[in-house]
Amino acid sequence: MSEAPASRRHLREACLAAIVWRRAVLLGVPVGLMQATLNQGDHWLAGVFTAAVIAKSILSPLLSFSIAYVSAVLTHAENLQRKTSLLPS
Repeated sequence: MSEAPASRRHLREACLAAIVWRRAVLLGVPVGLMQATLNQGDHWLAGVFTAAVIAKSILSPLLSFSIAYVSAVLTHAENLQRKTSLLPS
């Protein structure tokens, strides 16, 4: 059976947890930098620094970090809820 979604308290706690931020940085930033390099690297090497290239170069790591952060928050919140539901009342 599927469990109920994580409560607001668990989500708030997960958003502030250092392990969540660490995991998001360790996963999201390198992936975003790799994506920016693959997508914008030819422009960087050619010396073409338009507003679009700079924006895409900044947004790629931010998007990857955001996806990793949301995923880590939801996973951590679910784990917190699971631990709480296992505690005796």
